[in-house]
Amino acid sequence: MCQLLGLNCATPTDASFSFTGFCDRGGKTDHHADGWGIAFFEGKGLRLFIDHRSAHDSPMAAFLQGYPLKSRNIIAHVRKATIGEVALENAHPFVRELWGRQWVFAHNGDLKDYAPHLHSHFRPVGSTDSERAFCWLMQELAKSHAGLPSVDELTHTLRELVPQVRRFGTFNFLLSNGEALWAHCSTKLHWLVRQHPFSQATLKDRDWTVNFADLNQPGDRAAVIVTTPLTSNEVWTPFAPEELKVFVDGLPVG
Repeated sequence: MCQLLGLNCATPTDASFSFTGFCDRGGKTDHHADGWGIAFFEGKGLRLFIDHRSAHDSPMAAFLQGYPLKSRNIIAHVRKATIGEVALENAHPFVRELWGRQWVFAHNGDLKDYAPHLHSHFRPVGSTDSERAFCWLMQELAKSHAGLPSVDELTHTLRELVPQVRRFGTFNFLLSNGEALWAHCSTKLHWLVRQHPFSQATLKDRDWTVNFADLNQPGDRAAVIVTTPLTSNEVWTPFAPEELKVFVDGLPVG
């Protein structure tokens, strides 16, 4: 199974601390060594980095840990291959365009015998069940709305669509269009909000403590969503099974 990391922030935020601890799970402190990826939104633009090598051994991952990029919406993934070979085209996150916006998706879990009918321009490039599910969600969202709907409308539609996928297996996922970040839990997902008054946090996977009070202003705020808690001294809230939450400006709104 894979692991997920998402950040949804009120202001552009540096993800180096969380991403560094997360990368260690890609082949150093855990066995998710079959590829990795991270996507940063910048307005309507998007920076995407993926690699079929483990995050622990990837020069690109090491570069990003030392060259922080700031974003309000970030999705990262470390892969343990189950369906689909270890290959660049099977590395998450996946990206598609809809309504003139970039959409990013990453999945943790297995969807058994999942072969949805894809009849629009959303087609998988790789061979994973994850990319097929993403294409189907994009296809069905496009069928449900003529143009870009509100976050509330999108959340309502996703609540109708997600059960049609999760009946095939485990469907933990993160999805973002740069405005909001949706997170769905089948089995395991946790979240927290870092905001004023900021405090210290210590990574579980590396000896690194950061005092966020030294790095942030009172108006800064970040929601962090991850498969397994990244820090040892913060209070993480587990998702309920089959729960879909949406985060906007660093807070859960549904």
